[in-house]
Amino acid sequence: MKAVIDGVAIRGFRAVVPPRRHSFLEEPGIFTPEEAEKLYGTIGVRARRLLDEPFCASDMCTAAAEGLIRQLDWDPASIDVLVFVSQDADYVLPVTAAVMQKRLGLPGTAACFDVPLGCSGFVYGTWIASRLLGGSSARRALVLAGDVSARYLRPDDKATLPLFGDAGSAVALEVDPHAPPMHAIVGTDGGGAKHIFVKAGGKRDCMIPSGQPRSAEEEERLYKDSRLTLNGAEVFAFTLRAVPPLLRDSLEHAGLSVDDIDMVVPHQANRMMLEHIRKKVGFAPERYLIDMEEFGNTSSASIPLAICNRLTGSLAEKRMRLMLAGFGVGWSWGTLIAEVGPIAPPQVAELSPDFAPLAV
Repeated sequence: MKAVIDGVAIRGFRAVVPPRRHSFLEEPGIFTPEEAEKLYGTIGVRARRLLDEPFCASDMCTAAAEGLIRQLDWDPASIDVLVFVSQDADYVLPVTAAVMQKRLGLPGTAACFDVPLGCSGFVYGTWIASRLLGGSSARRALVLAGDVSARYLRPDDKATLPLFGDAGSAVALEVDPHAPPMHAIVGTDGGGAKHIFVKAGGKRDCMIPSGQPRSAEEEERLYKDSRLTLNGAEVFAFTLRAVPPLLRDSLEHAGLSVDDIDMVVPHQANRMMLEHIRKKVGFAPERYLIDMEEFGNTSSASIPLAICNRLTGSLAEKRMRLMLAGFGVGWSWGTLIAEVGPIAPPQVAELSPDFAPLAV
């Protein structure tokens, strides 16, 4: 599906990461030093940030939102939409966005809801929020995207353990009749659902105890099925098959060429994979942002985190035409081409140990 979004501007970005840093290059753990070096050369991750309990993705996103609201000098009562994009809800119910609304002091008239998407989630959430602003009385919106993917990993899974990190983000949108149009494309292919998969935990494979005690075998199965299963070969094949045509289609949809884009910011999935995409489409390295080294793959937060970490000065000083591209779990994908800046400098902050976790 394609869309043109008129009259909405991106006003700011902020990202929050956990203070705890871990590197398999420095502490190999289950890897040999040689294995750790080889993995770094392939996936491009030197270190990850890992969130400790009792904190959740919502806490990082809320901290990012609080900082961004202060930076923009927005009255929380002026915010009409809050979209929380995450695969890590605080509770089965209510939606986490409702708890965030209370914490942030948004008005009772605000539309607040969750979007449980991962790799493509930031693009989806920004597209949804922008369309709400364009089709209602709402004037301002927050898109909060973050995940705690590392908690889904088995401690003995060498395929996923060095790849995923934790982060949260906030992006502010505002109605602006003078804003250049944004161009979006989104899509889905559920045929790939089983290739990035956490099977147990929902109603289809429920972990809520029944009337009968579970056997040891069933407990072991649930433990394994509640962790992430990732088929790397299938993910790589999907990405190289689907993403280059998606980026070309996005350029055509916006009436642009590769030279018209100031920076491509893809979902930070895997350095080798991202380089293959860049070369297939023909983007110059200096206009294509790969920023995984210190954070890893942070799922829905990876695009805004990369922007906050690498484009701070550029976006504070000038307008940039950005192509944002998310793709992965689902299979699901989305692109957004938007002109952004000058804006308040995007920032990355660490979650303070004094931050009070969200509570009902």
